[in-house]
Amino acid sequence: MELVIIIGIVISFLATWLTTRKWIRKAPEIGILGFDMNKPGLPKVAEMGGIGVVFGFGTAMLLYIGLITFYLEKSNYVSILAVLCTVLISCIIGMMDDLLGWKKGLRQWQKPIFTFFAALPVMVINAGQSTMNLPLIGSIDFGILYPLLIIPIGIVGASNVYNMVAGYNGLEAGMGAIILSTMGYFAFISHSQNAMILAFCMVSALIAFLYFNWFPAKVFPGDTLTYSLGALVACVAILGDMERMAIILFLPYALDFAMQAAGGFGKEAFARVNPDGSLEKPYARLFHLTHLAIAVLKRLKAKVYERDVVLLLCGTEAAIAGLCIYIY
Repeated sequence: MELVIIIGIVISFLATWLTTRKWIRKAPEIGILGFDMNKPGLPKVAEMGGIGVVFGFGTAMLLYIGLITFYLEKSNYVSILAVLCTVLISCIIGMMDDLLGWKKGLRQWQKPIFTFFAALPVMVINAGQSTMNLPLIGSIDFGILYPLLIIPIGIVGASNVYNMVAGYNGLEAGMGAIILSTMGYFAFISHSQNAMILAFCMVSALIAFLYFNWFPAKVFPGDTLTYSLGALVACVAILGDMERMAIILFLPYALDFAMQAAGGFGKEAFARVNPDGSLEKPYARLFHLTHLAIAVLKRLKAKVYERDVVLLLCGTEAAIAGLCIYIY
């Protein structure tokens, strides 16, 4: 079984790396490009790079299912197929948003409706445990309300808020790798095999993608990846009985949501770029987590660059992950 898991992780990395490399060359030919908003001159970069990540992840998961079915003669893969369907539907929703453009994409009220349909595969198999341990509340058995209410709220909420902390080279993939590595580790020590393989295969794909997405990026993840990642985090939490941990790991996203709500969700996360590539707050007030990061960094150093913002936010997420490891 260990060999099968390792094969899945390796295939996820290789398939993502090869597909993303091909996509970077193909995207300009078909006009799927986006402006790198945090750099002088706003250079154009390949968009919708999440296609490569989801393809690599999906290929690895199908191979894993095939190996445990025909080689190990096991059949405990229904939940994996359901999660894979959820990720693919989320990916399609993200592609729609990307193709329409970030200015003319899906409206805010439409996104929860579309992502609700992505939650259906996990709802209909009644995945997870109906009893949850919540912060400050304790253990609650939701019964039938768990698949009918908690699962869709989790998947819709996670996919949408994950899409909000974005727009900086390496940020989305970096944060996702940290979150899923933490959840994969806890799935491993709690013997939740399906949650573990889902988490680690996506981490492997994200590491391959980061090779091309790190500053200066050759490809953007797009909503194609952010919706898929958010939905997957929720699914791993459901399968591995890690809802409370997921809530803690998503604290930066909750803060960003609150900051955006204060601004009426009408402000962009991008910074104001100086000719030398350093960044400034785009508004007098702080409307995004990235704006807060720039404000904090400006107190520590004279010039703040995109890489600094990403490292601070990923470092903060890593610290929260470390806190989870310590607590649990």
